[in-house]
Amino acid sequence: MASSQAATTTDADTGSRRAVLTVVGVVFIDLLGFGIIIPILPFYVRAFGVSDLFIGLLAASYSLAQFVAAPVLGRISDERGRRPVLMLSVGVSGIAWLVFGVAAEVGDAAGTVAAVATLFAARTLAGAAGGNIAAAQAYIADVTPPDRRAGALGLVGAAFGLGFVFGPALGGLLASDTVVAAARGVLPAFVPATKFSLPSFGAAFLSFVAFGAAAVVLVEPDRQRGPARRTTLVAQFQAVLSDAAIRPLVVAFFLTSLAFAGVQVMFVPFVSDFFGYDATGAALFLTYIGVLGTINQGVLIGRLARRFGPRRVVLAGVASLFAALVVLALSPTLAAWLPSPGGPAWVTGGLLVLLLFGALASFGNGALTVGLATLVSTGASAETQGTAFGVTQGAGSLGRTVGPPLAAAAYVVAYWSPFAVGAVLLVPVAALLWVRK
Repeated sequence: MASSQAATTTDADTGSRRAVLTVVGVVFIDLLGFGIIIPILPFYVRAFGVSDLFIGLLAASYSLAQFVAAPVLGRISDERGRRPVLMLSVGVSGIAWLVFGVAAEVGDAAGTVAAVATLFAARTLAGAAGGNIAAAQAYIADVTPPDRRAGALGLVGAAFGLGFVFGPALGGLLASDTVVAAARGVLPAFVPATKFSLPSFGAAFLSFVAFGAAAVVLVEPDRQRGPARRTTLVAQFQAVLSDAAIRPLVVAFFLTSLAFAGVQVMFVPFVSDFFGYDATGAALFLTYIGVLGTINQGVLIGRLARRFGPRRVVLAGVASLFAALVVLALSPTLAAWLPSPGGPAWVTGGLLVLLLFGALASFGNGALTVGLATLVSTGASAETQGTAFGVTQGAGSLGRTVGPPLAAAAYVVAYWSPFAVGAVLLVPVAALLWVRK
């Protein structure tokens, strides 16, 4: 009898791990496709001869659509199932990236306004599909026990990190002259093969691969479903915010995303202005942060959460990210104070300060992402996991929508201000989490 129970437990654990890895794989492929677009986006916009303002607006359109869609997709996943939501969203992503890739052809046929409108339509559709992270997190919460959720949710964060590490590199490869020339030699004449279309088509292909993987491998978790109900986005936020256990986490997601927006939008121009980094140097440094983030979220933070609890891990993440933003704001001064470390010419005091910033920011952002998601999963009921994740992710998307233009405006006034303001915004996050039991 005991051996039979042990065998059943082992089978359940194996099935749970397989389900987690499948969802993580779907998220990774989805984010890899998203990352492919990053290197070409500014140049794609400039190719139409419009203002660089549209680069920022396109970035905001993705986050705004994700803000609206994440709670809706999370609620639908509670009512109709996680698997169909994940499959639908990655399929829609594939369609969105196909449309994104033919914007130039639309421009040739109908003019610049139509081309830019096509970019916005595709980007908005992709952002709406990107709201599937709520369903993915809820799926993880369904199939893992509470004491293992931090580690499992950390794998989702690691998938994000890997997508942003490898996606831009793959996008740069697909946009290279060699690959474009080879594609023109093998693709039918009606398929556009340019440095803008090929990365977009590559992202679409990966989304369709994720769709196929979800269709073949993913199994709907056995859980108690919430009742189907008609509700508005505002009503969902009101319902979740009325829960005293979840309310501070929603606020924390928003403020954390708002605080980190300064880094996301102004880091590259900052290191160019003050440390002379070109686009390649900045990309290499972002890769360093991405690799650290993958290790932190995939390995370290889950273990720390099991030992010390997710609340302490989140508070440690707030402290680490606060220190990182302060270091970045002061980095030109700190770099000037540091003595020359010697060695190769590229090893400078500025590099050492930025490496310290990267380590602190990577751990802090990872601990907050994984720890807050874990607290949401344990604070919400089994029937409302998707809705809770959708609202918290929507709050984060809202922060990423309003944060970048505010950070850019602050940078013009004083270069250090977006980072300093970000650090200040983390103080109420620490207070909310400190008093939350």
